[in-house]
Amino acid sequence: MQVRADQLAQHLAKGVRSLYTVWGDEPLLAQEAGDAIRAAARAAGCTERQVHTVSGAHFDWSSLLGASQAMSLFAERQLIEIRIPGGKPGKDGSEALQRYCDQLSDDIVTLVQLPRLDRTQQNSAWFGALDASGVTVRVDPVERKALPQWIAQRLSQQGQRVQAGEEGQRTLAFFADRVEGNLLAAHQEIQKLGLLYPAGELSFEQTEAAVLNVARYDVFKLGEAVLAGQVARALRMLEGLQAEGEAAVLVHWTLAEDIRALKRVRDAVQGGKPLPMALRENRVWGVKERLFERAVPLLTDNGIAALLEAAQVCDGLVKGLRHPDWPLDAWEALRRLVLMLIEQLSSSAPAGAKSRSVTTRLALRA
Repeated sequence: MQVRADQLAQHLAKGVRSLYTVWGDEPLLAQEAGDAIRAAARAAGCTERQVHTVSGAHFDWSSLLGASQAMSLFAERQLIEIRIPGGKPGKDGSEALQRYCDQLSDDIVTLVQLPRLDRTQQNSAWFGALDASGVTVRVDPVERKALPQWIAQRLSQQGQRVQAGEEGQRTLAFFADRVEGNLLAAHQEIQKLGLLYPAGELSFEQTEAAVLNVARYDVFKLGEAVLAGQVARALRMLEGLQAEGEAAVLVHWTLAEDIRALKRVRDAVQGGKPLPMALRENRVWGVKERLFERAVPLLTDNGIAALLEAAQVCDGLVKGLRHPDWPLDAWEALRRLVLMLIEQLSSSAPAGAKSRSVTTRLALRA
């Protein structure tokens, strides 16, 4: 049984099941889901708690199976937590987890905590047993476009709200820009606003004065912003990566990989393959799959050739070489590559996207 993270509280209010599996790569939401399950287990009489952390291949799975069968002398029910930070229990662990699911007891509430799982792990026998025997809660990061609404909901929970209309949207957009990629920091800043100001309406000035710049920029999210044609966001993320000390070589590698993947997919489509098949064969999944579907038809032969040449030049620049037509500074070179890629994906776009292309050209001149 699968339950969304935002439905978990409603589910727990109806009673606690014997097995819960929380998995995903958003620490705040995973922590909150785990805390909610622990609180519900305590309310259901689980006054004793055991924690088993699978730290490697030498973990003693027999002790876990024994713990699930042993009755507590001091509590009517107990909570057993199984933490698998690596997401791979191994062969012995796979068999043990399946046996564990077969012998679930109403006297024990089990909480299994896992990181983000790939498709192979999700299709494994051990994860299938967990999913079939209990409740599975998947926690995904809050996407950038959904972040302002998420912030507004969290503010509402503590009796606060932004101003109505355009001014309120401006406040939420400012907040989202400052905490992008760091939901835990966003949560802390929201709590800070609750301590600083009473319940009611928050002005832009109050929010601006309280919220710190705590964005945690992700080099892979930069690629998504570029492919989406988001000029301002891409440049802001590039500056953030530089300020955080990210290696210019890694940033270039990510951008160059996207350019090479675009060429491979485009070549496959021109060779007669359907776009969905070309994307699968080139391992383009998730968010980038949608972005590639938009981007590939916009590329021209000359455009992709220019991007490949630019990526090659930039590769030398980030490694300390020079080029007469490019900036000496590696980050300035990366900025030009970012703008070139966005320009290529915008120049052939339909009329509704022309304004973005003009913005890119202006940024290039700057």
